[in-house]
Amino acid sequence: MGLQHNESIGDQPLIPRPECTPAALRAACAVVAPQFLAAYDQAKDQALAEAVEHGSLKPVHAYLAHWAALIEIERHPETARAYHRAEYLAQISSTPKEAREHLATAAGIYRDAAKAVHTE
Repeated sequence: MGLQHNESIGDQPLIPRPECTPAALRAACAVVAPQFLAAYDQAKDQALAEAVEHGSLKPVHAYLAHWAALIEIERHPETARAYHRAEYLAQISSTPKEAREHLATAAGIYRDAAKAVHTE
């Protein structure tokens, strides 16, 4: 039986950090966030289409960097809970100020995750 986010192991990573390749990120997504597989596949297809259209690999690099950061968040259960909670609270906030505060929290978590995968 695989680990699920509801199993309490603190914020230790559920899986090792995957390589920043489409196959490795998709495999990691299937384990730590299977609910996002359709979005992952759609983002990959869109990045490839944009790369062909523009004759540039920048869209592919951007998709890989984005999904590496998201997987980094999902690898850590407590971090993932805080990230998704902040996003949810931003959506249901009653004032723009409150929404901005929650979005700043989510952005900080995302930024830290992006730094973690780019410094490795």
